Amino acid sequence: MTVFRRLAAKFGERYRRMSIQMVISLSFTAVAAAGILLMGLSLIWRFSAANQQLVAENSQRVLAQANLSLDRYLRRMMRISDAVYYRIIKNTDLEGGDLSAALGLLYEENRDDLVSLAVFDSRGELVSAAPLSSVKAGADPAGSDWFQDASQSMENLHFSTPHVQNIFDDPDYPYRWVVSLSRYAQLTRGGATEGGVLLVDMSFSGIEQVCRDVSLANGGYLYLIDGDGELIYHPRQQLIYAGLLEENNREAAAYRDGSHQERFQGQTRQVTVKTVGYTGWKLVGVAPAGSGVTPQAVLFGLSLLLFSIFLMAFLNYRISVWISDPIRRLEQFVRELENGWEGAVLVEGGCYEVQRLGRAVGSMVSAMRHLTNDVVRQERQKRRSELEVLQSQINPHFLYNTLDSVVWMTESGQQAEAVQMVASLARFFRISLSRGKTIIPLSDELDHARHYMNIQQIRFKNKFTTEIQAGPGTEGLYTLKLILQPILENAIYHGMASAEDDGVIRVSAYREEANLIIDVEDNGLGMRPELAASLLEEDQPEVRTSGSGIGLRNVHQRIRLTFGEGCGLTILSEPDEGTLVRIRLPALTREEAGSGWQGEVL
Repeated sequence: MTVFRRLAAKFGERYRRMSIQMVISLSFTAVAAAGILLMGLSLIWRFSAANQQLVAENSQRVLAQANLSLDRYLRRMMRISDAVYYRIIKNTDLEGGDLSAALGLLYEENRDDLVSLAVFDSRGELVSAAPLSSVKAGADPAGSDWFQDASQSMENLHFSTPHVQNIFDDPDYPYRWVVSLSRYAQLTRGGATEGGVLLVDMSFSGIEQVCRDVSLANGGYLYLIDGDGELIYHPRQQLIYAGLLEENNREAAAYRDGSHQERFQGQTRQVTVKTVGYTGWKLVGVAPAGSGVTPQAVLFGLSLLLFSIFLMAFLNYRISVWISDPIRRLEQFVRELENGWEGAVLVEGGCYEVQRLGRAVGSMVSAMRHLTNDVVRQERQKRRSELEVLQSQINPHFLYNTLDSVVWMTESGQQAEAVQMVASLARFFRISLSRGKTIIPLSDELDHARHYMNIQQIRFKNKFTTEIQAGPGTEGLYTLKLILQPILENAIYHGMASAEDDGVIRVSAYREEANLIIDVEDNGLGMRPELAASLLEEDQPEVRTSGSGIGLRNVHQRIRLTFGEGCGLTILSEPDEGTLVRIRLPALTREEAGSGWQGEVL
């Protein structure tokens, strides 16, 4: 204790004799040295974390690429399965037809990826197969896992784990490894349907090739497991099966997608997991999890720390006398900026660093103002892009129902109606594309509506009639495309929902001074006026049609965003008296549309 007291007394005596310049310099140096030390430790920690993050991100990118390649391979197999089922099995009556020729042709087209194609009935008896057709003695297809999975879950495709092909005699490759894709199939025999199973055996070498080409950082590797943790592929699979090597695959099956750290056999590992769609399989990337801090890096950091402390002490000693005044002026400038005084002027002075800091603050303020303007502009552009996406949406549900109706008409002998519906559908989508244009002739938009209503009238068996007409003065006028279809959908699914055989939907286009007016009117159920008035209010829930997903309010917003606040929709309705939706647009000629509006959301 006596020694410490002597040292404290000696330091206190010297401190009292120090000038204020020396006190400030030493204080700044001590604080700076402590800060640099803490910063160095923080940087080392951050560098280690960043290195681990880099390894994780690299593994995720590699796994994403492998997943994409594997997904493409599996999709190809699924397309082959779909082709067999929908193009061959669905179109063949087993009473008088044979699947072998078609299966053989499809196999030849994809022989690099396939081992065999086979169709079994509900009892597991072979119906047809290519190129292998001789079932092994003692083989039990009906008792196989792929057969049971397909029979019990009829709506799904089922992928097996790799196994030796054990159904057919293959004299050339008796021990070929395959992955089986199976699905439930409806077989037609003598006009009656019965259950069956379609089996697509794909070569395991394709999956093996995708996984083998992957390399991870720090000598890492990739393996593939199913949902239960069973190995599908591993670069050291033979050693694992022989019991000479172990893998943490059972625990990895419970990991979620992303990066994890695990301790396995005394080693910390970075484990990255990616689930393969359709199958429940998981890609697992394993890389050593090291800190990334080498002795050379530590030595360099210490050298840099000592040099920084020395330099800081020297600079603090030189600038401690005159550093406060320029900083005070800089602080005053910042305060004026905080108070919103845009006329604030920075008086430069002091050392170069302080001057540069002042100029940097001024540049930062200017950059922030520009960035604020850019953010506002980008938000506007984002909103406009979203609305353009809305207007370019295609209705897959409507297309599916239309094609389903065409199939039904064709099978029932209504060829003329089917031809009419297909022609209307083709014209409907041709006008929808409009060569990428946003502003199109009114006549095209009305034709688009006619073809849409033709299709809907055939689908709804003429439950309602449609009247579409353009009044005098509308010739040659242009309009925003795809604004009638959502309104007509709304009239059909809501206005005509309870109509008997006297439903009527009228579309009338006419010119009113400098405006183009399009009325869509129906004699359906109607609604209360207050409800009709609230449909276009932004604080109300979105009202969408049953098919396209483009609601009335979105049409209203697209029109107002393109042409201004004076345009848009007006909805008039009374219960049991129908609904009138009025569209107000500027009366654009071809020259006006081409010069100021064409193909652009303003």
